[in-house]
Amino acid sequence: MITAANTTTIALLTISLGILGWGYYRNRDLGKFGTLSWLQSAVLMVPWLLSFGALVAGFYINLAGILLLLVISTCLYIWLGTQVRLAAQDPEIAVKLAERLRDRQSKMPIEQLPITAEIGDRDLSSAMDVLAIPDADLSGIKGIFGIDTFYATETLAYGQGAIFKGNLRGEAAAVHQRLTDKLASKVGDKYRLFLVADPEDRPVVVVLPSSSDPQPATVGQQILAVVMLIATIATSLEAMGVFLGFDFYEHTERIREVLPLALGVWTILIAHEMGHQVLAQRRHVKIGLPFFLPTGQIGAFGAITRFESLLPDRSTLFDIALAGPAAGGIISLMMLVVGLLLSQSGSGLEIPSQFLQGSILVGSIAKIILGETAHQATLSIHPLVIIGWLGLVINALNLMPAGQLDGGRIVQAIYGRKTAQRSTLVTLVILGFVAFFNPANLVIFYWLILVGFLQRALERPSLDEITEPNDTRAALGLLALFLMAATIIPFSPELAGRLGIGG
Repeated sequence: MITAANTTTIALLTISLGILGWGYYRNRDLGKFGTLSWLQSAVLMVPWLLSFGALVAGFYINLAGILLLLVISTCLYIWLGTQVRLAAQDPEIAVKLAERLRDRQSKMPIEQLPITAEIGDRDLSSAMDVLAIPDADLSGIKGIFGIDTFYATETLAYGQGAIFKGNLRGEAAAVHQRLTDKLASKVGDKYRLFLVADPEDRPVVVVLPSSSDPQPATVGQQILAVVMLIATIATSLEAMGVFLGFDFYEHTERIREVLPLALGVWTILIAHEMGHQVLAQRRHVKIGLPFFLPTGQIGAFGAITRFESLLPDRSTLFDIALAGPAAGGIISLMMLVVGLLLSQSGSGLEIPSQFLQGSILVGSIAKIILGETAHQATLSIHPLVIIGWLGLVINALNLMPAGQLDGGRIVQAIYGRKTAQRSTLVTLVILGFVAFFNPANLVIFYWLILVGFLQRALERPSLDEITEPNDTRAALGLLALFLMAATIIPFSPELAGRLGIGG
């Protein structure tokens, strides 16, 4: 019988190896530069490949070994990034990159316009013939360009704004700031300036009226947020009652037993949302009310949030997206570890030890702390273990690399929109694959529907979509995705038995 652990692990391995092979094939003609670029991507996947490959082969790398691999791969990634930048200065490499760009352009149909990045909900490929910008404003906008920033060579109409094609003359971040300042001095706060890439990865400038900015939540949306909050509180109480072995709404007099667990879960949920809010305030970005996701299985699946202002750059998107899972995950991990340390035989909640097989991360930590006790038929655990585990699962689910989930935003910030679109598709395929072999798992179906119908769209581009986050952020993003996978992927029964995890 094919288990969820085996199918998901094999799928992840296959996809990872495919990505590595495709990356090497694509960069092999660029010599040292291509090899270093490929190695930089490959080195971050090594902990994944070794860990999950060992699981498929029936072996187990303990938590200390995995952390060591992550530290080594992160250091190598940063060092290789420096070598890549040095290699890119080779004139021969610059010629080859230019030739590759010309080859890509020659394969483009003549009628295809050069812009495909999205601003808001509109596709920039839908350019028009007539400019909607008033002549006085257009004259001021064209006056911001120059040979030392962005040399505009062509103007295309787009919606209520315009697309300016040309040549970038300097570092994207510095150029964008200078152009933005000049735009404000010319036309005030009437327009927004985006620096994005076309299909050939050439920088272009898009200017849109400020009326296209994200809008605050409507009254109806605010009411919906409150309703979902109340529903999530109700399902949290219900789920905690189930964990304690009774139906809360048939025994509401036992609320004192349920309330501490529910409050623990809500502490993690609030920490997650506060992480987003605090970083957003520091970056002067507005985030709307969270739409909490109620569920009878574990009480809550986190919350959906939307940006109510434009993001200045991709690093800001990364920081805000990671802050929530980082805050919620750290608190969850602390609760789990403290709960395991407080767990003593004869006190706490009695659960089957097979419960520990449901997560590679949790099972490994439990084995380290509980030792041989983790192999007993039943375990007596402190309630903090349940709360911490649920918190880890909630944060891990939100880290799936799809659409506007935190994980999707992280991938979009680090690797760009094209990769984020691919990772969203891959996530949907994996969810569908696991759901097919485990039709009784309602959680998988829940997230398949949620991502497929509500969250698969990417975030709108940042004002500066060209400047990439630094290597440290890239390493942190890979670490977050690795911990996500380790949290939601279960042990196979055979491997768990050999490791002494679960009776």
